[in-house]
Amino acid sequence: MSLFIELLKVVILGIVEGITEWLPISSTGHMILVEEFIQLNASAEFKEMFFVVIQLGAIMAVVLLYFHKLNPFAPSKSRQEKRDTMHIWYKVVVGVIPAGVLGVLFDDWLNERFYNYQTVAITLILYGILFIIIENRNKGKEEKISSFHELSYKTAFLIGVFQVLSLIPGTSRSGATILGAIILGTSRSIAAEYSFFLSIPVMFGASALKLYKFGFEFSGMEIGILLTGMVVAFVISLLAIRFLMIYIKNNDFKAFGWYRIVLGILVLGYFLFLG
Repeated sequence: MSLFIELLKVVILGIVEGITEWLPISSTGHMILVEEFIQLNASAEFKEMFFVVIQLGAIMAVVLLYFHKLNPFAPSKSRQEKRDTMHIWYKVVVGVIPAGVLGVLFDDWLNERFYNYQTVAITLILYGILFIIIENRNKGKEEKISSFHELSYKTAFLIGVFQVLSLIPGTSRSGATILGAIILGTSRSIAAEYSFFLSIPVMFGASALKLYKFGFEFSGMEIGILLTGMVVAFVISLLAIRFLMIYIKNNDFKAFGWYRIVLGILVLGYFLFLG
């Protein structure tokens, strides 16, 4: 029975991860709230590692959905299409550099000082407001970048600089990159897709780092928890990514901005008055 209860908790956590990792609403903010009601029966070290490594399931959804677009060796692609695909990967590498370097250097320092409900609530509200302001400012403006061919290496790097902001909990990795990309003139669809692609090396790297720090000795129950969380996050991520790409064809990101503001207020209210 205890194993069933733990796996049920993991299923819920996997659902939350799969939805919130791709929508610009902060997976960390949601996980902090969910953890208040759903406590895994595991060590603090394992839980810290679990909440990062579960992202491997989410990232595999991107790999599956965009496998053809990201595969430079697809037989059906022409030589030029293969070169274009390699350039997408080069731009991903360029965009990963800022957060990759700073993340490795300051991962523990940032977690010790900023992983708390106050920081998460403030960043949820702040970036929610920014989404609304930027979308209002950009209303009616022509998009300068509507394809990966038009996305320059300079712009790719600058979007990567925006991704550094996501090292602060509550910012949202997808939120920071999408916001930055829109400011720099990309279409919403390119902003979202580039955010997805940037997540591949970033999340694989973050998971590898957490696994290395935790060690590779797991009990049978811990393996079951990890695998269940990743599988659920994978399935839900497939649905969340498809939803987002359909949604942004006819809608802007202001709804996510308002959602972030409400969630940030709820996080503050809960911990100040009930926590």
